[in-house]
Amino acid sequence: MTQQPPDRRFEPRHPANARGVVVAPGLELPCVIVDQSAGGLRVRLDRGFALAGSVIVIDLVRGMAIECQVAWSKGLEAGLKQSGQTSLRGLVPSRFAAAREAFLRAGG
Repeated sequence: MTQQPPDRRFEPRHPANARGVVVAPGLELPCVIVDQSAGGLRVRLDRGFALAGSVIVIDLVRGMAIECQVAWSKGLEAGLKQSGQTSLRGLVPSRFAAAREAFLRAGG
């Protein structure tokens, strides 16, 4: 019987099961936000893709763009450290323009 590794997170995780889209330069992938904490989130991509660097995750239900740094990526899942967020409803800063367009295409 194998033991689970200890959980090294400082904040508790909460199940989210929310539809999302991962956006980065030249990339727009549907995902599911599996769980979320105050400092980060875990996403499951629709297809295998190794995420790296900075990404924006769009929470389609809340209409929010979440700026993240990729902490780890394994198979269809990735752990992301959250660095900020903004609403995609209405005017957005120019760095979120691609995220807002993806949000609108997804039905937001």
